[in-house]
Amino acid sequence: MNNKFIKSALMVIAVGALSITTSCKKYLDVESPSTSSPDVVFESTTYTNAALIAVYNRLCGDNGYGSRISTLFGLSADDFKTSGSYSSSDRRGISMYGASSDNTDLINPFLQLYAGIERANICIKYIPASRLYSSGSAAEQALMKRYYGEALALRAQFFYELIRNWGDVPASFVPAADGETLYGANVDRNKTYDQIIADLKIAEDLVPWRSALTEYGSFRFTKGAIKGLRARIALARGGYSLKGTQNVRANDYITYYKIAYDECLDLMNNRSQHTLNPVYENVFKSLHGTRYDDAHELMMEVAAYGSNASTDSKLGYYNGIRFNSASTFGSGGGGMNAIPTYFYEFDVTKDCRRDVTIGVFEITATSKKIINTLFNMTDAKFRKSWTAFNGSSSSQNFAINWPILRFSDVLLMYAEADNEINGAPSAAAVSALQEVQRRAYAGFETQIPATPTDKAGFFTSIVKERLLEFGGEGIRKYDLIRWNLLGSKFDETRTKLRALIAGTGAYTGVPDYLYAKEGNYLQGTSVNEVATLDLYGGTPNNVFVSTGLGSSTAPTGYTTKNWRKAVTEDNSITGTSTGLAYYFEANKKELFPYPKTVLIENPNIIQNNGY
Repeated sequence: MNNKFIKSALMVIAVGALSITTSCKKYLDVESPSTSSPDVVFESTTYTNAALIAVYNRLCGDNGYGSRISTLFGLSADDFKTSGSYSSSDRRGISMYGASSDNTDLINPFLQLYAGIERANICIKYIPASRLYSSGSAAEQALMKRYYGEALALRAQFFYELIRNWGDVPASFVPAADGETLYGANVDRNKTYDQIIADLKIAEDLVPWRSALTEYGSFRFTKGAIKGLRARIALARGGYSLKGTQNVRANDYITYYKIAYDECLDLMNNRSQHTLNPVYENVFKSLHGTRYDDAHELMMEVAAYGSNASTDSKLGYYNGIRFNSASTFGSGGGGMNAIPTYFYEFDVTKDCRRDVTIGVFEITATSKKIINTLFNMTDAKFRKSWTAFNGSSSSQNFAINWPILRFSDVLLMYAEADNEINGAPSAAAVSALQEVQRRAYAGFETQIPATPTDKAGFFTSIVKERLLEFGGEGIRKYDLIRWNLLGSKFDETRTKLRALIAGTGAYTGVPDYLYAKEGNYLQGTSVNEVATLDLYGGTPNNVFVSTGLGSSTAPTGYTTKNWRKAVTEDNSITGTSTGLAYYFEANKKELFPYPKTVLIENPNIIQNNGY
């Protein structure tokens, strides 16, 4: 990659770059302006919309939420890690917290995020300066104000992604042509957070609720999504982050918890706009094409479209349930592995989220299903078989969307903020937590876990619930960082892994081996799919905690599958190629290194500590 391109991508994207190429789903299927002059573009609602769509475009594709940011940046935590063996210069280096500054999976997403900011900055400058914004018809003014609010929200999302991964990133809030320098230095992240939190307050007053937008199905920011994003960023601002060699939080952190509380409460008071989908699995099926989300729990998605690396996603191909290439489904899945202990964090018989979240089975060459080993389970919220795939196609793109924000997150953010502000959970906070749990325990709603009523106990419940609710959605790592729990959770997970290997404590009844046969892939509900796995010894949920399955020799007609025996000290803990977050160092590796080529191009950026 040459320096001229890096400089251009980082800082100098002219208005002409806002002209549109093929992009995400139907809201990007518009004509490009015939000229790049801002005097023309922003004096037309049609052309302004096209310019805004070019900002949305920077969320998409391999270097956006279609692959790198969604499936690499959020790993590892105590839910999932990247599959395969470590290398500091490729994707596994990220998962192991050993990425080097020349890691090839860091540079292009970094540049694309800044490209999105520059495009947003151009819109933010020119939209309110246009005649239509101030003196157009009432309809034109409302539309231009909405576009302005969307641009502010998009810029906030790009900055949030940069900050949570790199920390004190350069921050410019004007187009590059108006900036004092093309080579910005690191900016205190709290100042940037404060700016985008203020921007989002402006934006939420300009953008209508979902029900007022005929284009809602085009996956654009709405008032509800902006409020939810503002709550999320406020909690990040009020949480811990790595500054130099210490994880610290601001003294006024409670101010930001109050912002999150207020935004979430407003959303909870507008349930006609967004609420909890009654069926957990349907939330994720809705990302695959056919919508099963009349509750509109999915508040913001990154749309995928076009069967190409620029605008589509590799969700369900890189990650998700594993499909043998010889099957009628074609190849797909397997790029992310569940931490073996994560399987046992869920209630083994009652919590439906386990079988939606974890790929307990894989699809064989004969298009049948068979259980994975305990070490080789995948994430499962993204599945090729939930799409209108063509099994004979070699395509790696299935137009699966990435979820940015769900209403269950609003409920749990509210509960967390309430507890922190009041020193103990209110009845409303308890109710919000239990609403999420009752959906998870479908059919067993009266048997949800007991809810602590003290501050520390309730916070522990929130930490656990968010682990179970958002597995594989790229949220857990950043939660643990803002709580200053990342290092301690890695230590805790390693302790649990050793107990699992030894078959002691909570894992005393976990069998060494399972004996399995291939069975029909029913393509029904995830819970039933796991329940109908053909395992020797009884129903799967009973077998998963059975004793006495200690022989490596399978009964006649069955195949031995390593279960507890699949997990070893080397492959899960101490191995330099696959051990859990092997290269993580507290107060050092919570952030990524700045790409080497960026530092060469901009010598004013100071590299993050530890690299």
